[in-house]
Amino acid sequence: MSVELLQAAADSNRWGAIIPEVSLGCLALLLLVLEMALPRRAHRLIPAVAIVGQLALLVGVLACFNAPYLGTETFNGLLVHTRDGQFMRVFFLLASLLVSLLGAVSLARRQLPRIEFFHIVLVVSAAMMLLAQSNHFVMLFVALETVTVGFYILVSYFRASPLSLEAGLKYLITGALSSGLLLFGIVLLYGVAGNPLLVGSTESGMHFGHLQTFLAANPDHFLASLGIVLVLCGVCFKIGAFPFQIWIPDVYQGAPTPVTAFLAVASKAAGFAILLTLVHTAFAPYAGLVVPTLTVLAALTLIFGNLAALTQHNVKRLIGLSGVSHAGFLLLGVVASLHAGSAASAIGAVQFYLAVYLLASFAVFGVMTQLAPAEDATQELDHYRGLAKRQPFLAFVLAVGLGSLAGIPPLAGFVGKLAIFINAFDAQLYVLLGIAILGVVVSIYYYFGWIRVAFFGESTESETAAATPREGGDGQPCCGCCVTRFVLGLLAAATLVLGFYQGGLGEWFFSR
Repeated sequence: MSVELLQAAADSNRWGAIIPEVSLGCLALLLLVLEMALPRRAHRLIPAVAIVGQLALLVGVLACFNAPYLGTETFNGLLVHTRDGQFMRVFFLLASLLVSLLGAVSLARRQLPRIEFFHIVLVVSAAMMLLAQSNHFVMLFVALETVTVGFYILVSYFRASPLSLEAGLKYLITGALSSGLLLFGIVLLYGVAGNPLLVGSTESGMHFGHLQTFLAANPDHFLASLGIVLVLCGVCFKIGAFPFQIWIPDVYQGAPTPVTAFLAVASKAAGFAILLTLVHTAFAPYAGLVVPTLTVLAALTLIFGNLAALTQHNVKRLIGLSGVSHAGFLLLGVVASLHAGSAASAIGAVQFYLAVYLLASFAVFGVMTQLAPAEDATQELDHYRGLAKRQPFLAFVLAVGLGSLAGIPPLAGFVGKLAIFINAFDAQLYVLLGIAILGVVVSIYYYFGWIRVAFFGESTESETAAATPREGGDGQPCCGCCVTRFVLGLLAAATLVLGFYQGGLGEWFFSR
């Protein structure tokens, strides 16, 4: 490679465009340095450094939302910086901040390494932010595998728990399978795009824009179609769409509750961010293949997720399988975005749904973290009997979160589902829309079953003891509980307010 080409490559490396990601990486390294440099009695302050650092970075990203690099490609086309990418940055920063808060509460009750947990959360969050801005399959794969490897560790973080170790092993096996499918699909697309015998062949087939041009010039190519299907299968593993959801119940149950929240919200959002990018750029010329495939997956995901959640008594498995149904609602929005005239509005609806899903899910997972027994994988519905009498504030937050997930007015989840349904109606997806509405009706049964137990069930002495705040693993009172409860109150309040009035946020999402 000539010096001029190297110089041109270096000139496109605009490091200012990825300051948030670099800052997260530096903060993650700082935590490890502080652990080595500070005396052991000061280590309990390090999680606060992680939380405050993320909060400061979140404020900075919001203040510089309209960054000068928006609409440009950097690092030789590996990344593209858009308004949607900025939204996902804020989303992942908020999710990692909330996971860190829940992690501080959960880890304070156990004799486990703490600093490494926050370090991995920060690294995974930075990788998700890069994944959402990927414009090249190399960047996509490297960022996605960074996220996946981080989750391998986080899922099995409670190493004294057999269920956590089992969940880590199952996630490792299914994650390797999904990575293999994704990589095989990428290799097929790269090989086809580089074939000099085909029209528009290019050695830059890994770049989404170049691949889009090539696919437009070679419609209905079998190997290209196979590659697209395999890539979609790999992405569907990450979002938990049917039939690639097989890992979700066991992994969600065995993982630490803060990690389950991270998987349920941030990992799912990362998958949908890259799915939207792919179907609207690289795979756009093959809409005749992509739309029917995603339509079928959306229908089956909605049906399976809601029916499977009906019989669950373990709350982590219930929330996991209900998350499969939410993946179906989001897929409905993605399919709607692929129809002429509804792309921008439907993408905005998907993003708003993700935002309100984050608020409601972390409200529920926050309550679960507060009430988790020593083995938090064994949380059952019966453990929540009489919660309204024992812990009325937590019962209120739980009801708001579950009501929003069910789509009950006037909560924000209702507005999110309504936005998806309106776009599906405009796109004339009547069959899918009917299945989704039936899914909402079914979901009310299992969500309100949980609420009924919490408000009208009679608790036993053992359940009352399970709700009593525990001491930390170092003999100190559970730290961060008051802060966490304040944050849970904010999440519940935001869910209520957004249900009544969306204001500028509504204009940002729906007036594109």
